[in-house]
Amino acid sequence: MHGEYKVPGGKLVVVDLEVDNGRIADFHLAGDFFLEPDDALADIDAAVTGLPVETDAAGIAAAVRGALPEGAQLLGFTPESVGTAVRRALVTAPGWRDFPWEVVHEKAVSPAMNLALDEVLTTRVGDGRRKPTLRIWEWNESAVVIGSFQSYRNEVDPDGAARHGFDVVRRISGGGAMLMAAGSIVTYSLYVPASLVAGLTFADSYAFLDDWALQALRSLGVDAVYQPLNDIASPAGKIGGAAQKRLANGGVLHHATLSYDMDGQVMTEVLRIGREKLSDKGTVSAAKRVDPLRSQTGLPREAIIERFMQTFSTLYGAEPGHITEEEYAEAEALVEEKFSTDAWLHRVP
Repeated sequence: MHGEYKVPGGKLVVVDLEVDNGRIADFHLAGDFFLEPDDALADIDAAVTGLPVETDAAGIAAAVRGALPEGAQLLGFTPESVGTAVRRALVTAPGWRDFPWEVVHEKAVSPAMNLALDEVLTTRVGDGRRKPTLRIWEWNESAVVIGSFQSYRNEVDPDGAARHGFDVVRRISGGGAMLMAAGSIVTYSLYVPASLVAGLTFADSYAFLDDWALQALRSLGVDAVYQPLNDIASPAGKIGGAAQKRLANGGVLHHATLSYDMDGQVMTEVLRIGREKLSDKGTVSAAKRVDPLRSQTGLPREAIIERFMQTFSTLYGAEPGHITEEEYAEAEALVEEKFSTDAWLHRVP
């Protein structure tokens, strides 16, 4: 059995193993990481060999950590990443390049339509009716997008939203509210089969699915890092955040919104951002929480989007794709039936 795991911001961890009477056998770790002392590699192999196949990633990591000699240095990987690679081998998880990817960047649609497309395209990937896809959003009006489980009245100031021209919509994924001024953010959605993230914890899947975006940002000179659970940041501040929704049919939606050019003061007047959340992020004002990509790169939004699509296509062999008329029609129906209704918007008052 063979498993691989690219550590977000780090190196590739590769494992090969067999299973004998319910235990891991003939285990070998490899990769482009750095490890000192040299013979610690054999210690890791010995620690994993013999473990029950049902051992979770945390248990494997504990065994690896316990076997390391005092003063061992692991650069570009961790005991946890070894555990993740082993779990992916045991469930025979495919890698990114095992799928035929499409990249879609099409006409601007309403915020509600973007949310409906997320549900439609995720469902189709789960059903096997669409190739795994990266879609870059375009939208024709400003909106506040609240998480599936957020309280409308606790998150949004209706008067402030109306005053600044923001519609309010609710998405199917969890997480926090996003202020999405037209033309001022970069949002992408990944529609993937659950097998791509098999063997990963829910938390690890966030960084795994956004690693390509961090590589794109770094190629633009942004020192981007992932801050668990779901924030993308630089030393200057938060850039954006991600959210996920997993469907029963095996489709996984992972989408992220990155600030390109945001007015922090408007954000404080439209969103009811509590002091508790601000203090948790180590800041004193919402206006200082976000550091837009425009100020960090000096590039137009279109150039950043182009780099994102180029990076994804180069890494994973993606081809240009499009949304079919049937998919648009299905999404339009879902807007009418769900995303534009008060029942959905106020499902959590």
